[in-house]
Amino acid sequence: MDRRFPLIALAGASLTLSACAGKEGTYPSLAKRPAERITATWPPPAPPAPPPPAPLDPQTAGRLDSLVAQARRADARFHGKEAQARRLVAAAGNAAMGSESWAVATVAVSELEAARAEAMLAMAELDSLYAEARTQGRDVTAIDAAREQVMAIIAGEDQVLQSLKGRLDR
Repeated sequence: MDRRFPLIALAGASLTLSACAGKEGTYPSLAKRPAERITATWPPPAPPAPPPPAPLDPQTAGRLDSLVAQARRADARFHGKEAQARRLVAAAGNAAMGSESWAVATVAVSELEAARAEAMLAMAELDSLYAEARTQGRDVTAIDAAREQVMAIIAGEDQVLQSLKGRLDR
C-alpha cells in the first residue's frame, strides 16, 4: 500500500472543511420562501344531500284516515254528552262533595272522559305509527297532519273537562 494515500486524503479533507468556514450570515436562510407558502384555502366539500325519505306504504296511509275518523266519532260522542254534563254540573252548584247532585255530575263528567279516552286511543296509535315510520326513514308528513288534527280535538275536549272539573271541585 502506498504511504502517500493517507496524506493525500488528509490534505483533501482539510481543503474541503476550509470551504465551510466563512463569514457568518452568508448562508442561505432556512425559512420558507414565498413560493413555498400555501396562500390559497378551499372550503371543505359540501356533504352529500341525504336521500329523500321513502313514502308511507298504502296500508299505513289508509290507517291514518280511519284513526282520524275514530277521533272525530269520539269527539261527536263527547259533544253529544257535553250539554247534559254542563247542566248537571251547574245543578250541582255548590253542593257538598259526596252529595247526590255532586255524584250525578261527577258521573256525567266521567262519561265525557270515557269519550275522550277513545280519541286518546287513536292518538296513541298515531304516535306509534309516527315512531315506526321515523325509525324506518319514511316520510311522516301525512302522519304529522293526522296527529295535529287529533291533538286539536283532544285539546278542545281537555278545556271542557277542566272547566267542568273546576266547578265540581269548589
